Amino acid sequence: MGQEIISSHFSETDFQRFQDRLAIETDLLKQRFSRPDVTEDDQYRVGFELEACLVDKNNFQPAAENTAFIDHFNDPELATMELARFNIEFNTPPFSITEDLFSLLHSQLKNTWVKAQTTAGQLGTRILLCGILPTLQNRDLGLDNISEMKRYAALNRQILKSRKGKPINLSIQGQDKLELRHDDVMLEAAATSFQIHFKTPWKKAKDIYNASIMVSAPLLAASVNSPLLFGKTLWEETRIPLFEQAVATGNNIQRVSFGSGYVKNDILEYFNENLARYPVLLPMRFDTAAEEFSHVRLHNGTLWPWNRPLIGFNRQGTPHIRIEFRCLPAGPSLIDTVANAAFYFGLSYHYANNHRTLLDFNHARNNFYQAARNGLKAEFTWLDGKRYTAKKLLLTQLLPEAEMGLTAFGVAEGKSSEYLNIIRQRVETEQTGSAWQRTYLKKNQHDILEMTRTYARYQDTDQPVHTWNTSPNIT
Repeated sequence: MGQEIISSHFSETDFQRFQDRLAIETDLLKQRFSRPDVTEDDQYRVGFELEACLVDKNNFQPAAENTAFIDHFNDPELATMELARFNIEFNTPPFSITEDLFSLLHSQLKNTWVKAQTTAGQLGTRILLCGILPTLQNRDLGLDNISEMKRYAALNRQILKSRKGKPINLSIQGQDKLELRHDDVMLEAAATSFQIHFKTPWKKAKDIYNASIMVSAPLLAASVNSPLLFGKTLWEETRIPLFEQAVATGNNIQRVSFGSGYVKNDILEYFNENLARYPVLLPMRFDTAAEEFSHVRLHNGTLWPWNRPLIGFNRQGTPHIRIEFRCLPAGPSLIDTVANAAFYFGLSYHYANNHRTLLDFNHARNNFYQAARNGLKAEFTWLDGKRYTAKKLLLTQLLPEAEMGLTAFGVAEGKSSEYLNIIRQRVETEQTGSAWQRTYLKKNQHDILEMTRTYARYQDTDQPVHTWNTSPNIT
């Protein structure tokens, strides 16, 4: 959930000073990106963040060891702690576009994974990638399990203050129904995500952002991996309603949402909306130059739309825009993760460069929630106004378009096919991570612990999920 701060208590003066600096920096953004005399970092680059759970290696219960893990791992560029003491986030460095991009991403991720599992093993734990940890219980999500960062304590305090102390009400209806009340923001820690970053030239940021919104639904439908929460079988991607409700601040202001629409002229519309629409949540004052956009970046870090533009800097200090695609779950395997990234980059690049007409935003939003509820069984309205099942649209149109996008992007055709074929086979067999979990539980007396053990064994083999058996014995 972002950068650390140095205080967790704020006065009204802090809020006003932050608002003033936020307005100045938002205006400066327009000046900075409209100056043709400033050299632009106009290269495409990619990367991602991958959230994971630390679990006891024997009983697969959450293991509150992220402080010790980070100390032992000893690489803050690659691993940081997240909201709960059992949450870890792994990061890749930025990658330039090359013919073997995804092989390089996969190799880098595997190296990080080996080091992470070795580190975790020294603590009697292991790392697990799953959108929602199947063995997680509500009792694991108390403030006694909040990470040792002031940012998280401050977020909890400010979100509850904005709700006037009212508890958070969670209500999700799927195959089962889950309703509960929670007194803090720790429900959010149940959701672990795969967040893809697409650094774009300034002139293409609007198109990549809009394309990302439009393709969110089919990408999510092909990648669902979170059917369970607290033992209940809910949506195919239960992370979506969970996260949206877990940090609800009241006053009809949603800080986690599908967004309010496409941007029309340039990406700065998004930051202007942030300034005008969303109250400041963490008014930390930075003694930095306005050109570093510290207040804009922190304010943006307290908003979590499923597609989020970010401001970054290259090593020369030149600012740039990257699009963060936030809706996909962690897991099931590393190769599935890289395949999901390949599909996203290819499809978003294709639609950003080949389609002037955008899907009606209301259709894009409705498609998205249908995908979260129903996965590959969802039905979508697409650009031609016709209705398609997710499976048919993916196989007949979107996967070929993603391959065209990757070829135009500069990825070798054979290299892109290697990963896109994983998506194709996953869709053809209809075995997503969520489908595998549901089928396993149905065949094995709803044994969640044994399912999690089997899931972990398959994950360690790095076989794609469409090849996994639903028997406890791996062959």
